[in-house]
Amino acid sequence: MTTGGAATAGVAALGLLLAGCHTGGEGVRAEGTASHTPAPPKGALSASPAPKPSAAYQKVDAVALLKGDAKVGDDVKKSLAKPCAADEYPLDVTYASLTGSKTPDVIVNVMTCADSVGIGSYVYRKRSGAHTGYDNVFTNEQPTVYAGVNKGELEISKQTYAAGDKVCCPSGEDVLTYRWADGHFTEYDRYHTDYSKTDADEPQPADTGSEG
Repeated sequence: MTTGGAATAGVAALGLLLAGCHTGGEGVRAEGTASHTPAPPKGALSASPAPKPSAAYQKVDAVALLKGDAKVGDDVKKSLAKPCAADEYPLDVTYASLTGSKTPDVIVNVMTCADSVGIGSYVYRKRSGAHTGYDNVFTNEQPTVYAGVNKGELEISKQTYAAGDKVCCPSGEDVLTYRWADGHFTEYDRYHTDYSKTDADEPQPADTGSEG
């Protein structure tokens, strides 16, 4: 399940459907096995076609990267104690240029095995001047989180639930956009989508006036 395609995410207690990789335009590469490919959430952007491999592109062992990272929480590390099935871990891994590094950055989303609930999103940047090693430059371990790339910027999506919402049906979605500057990511934009209002705005079938 280490794919950079679609993934499903949600509240740990509630669950939800979340997300394929958000587009990053050119330079985004998503890879991994694709035996589990849930549908993307409302408003999600589909991943752009992967570019041809280049000398700068290096596949990373995301599981080892997370397990060796002191910034990754214990609950997330426990979820990586063993594969969900066969050799498939609950990860989405995407490579894209977010920080201006010569080597593509690594965006990792971690989910639960049972229902693909998002439990952690991370961005790793290649260490300057080093042939090996990455630094964690972004961490978000709030439930429902999913990191993607949109127009070369880091985009964080989180489904929102109101009291009484069913597992399948969140009330809305928060999307936060971050830019890289001065060695770190800074949030510069956010918006909320209320699914109930979106559905209400959809055109309804016209009444023809005919009766059965």
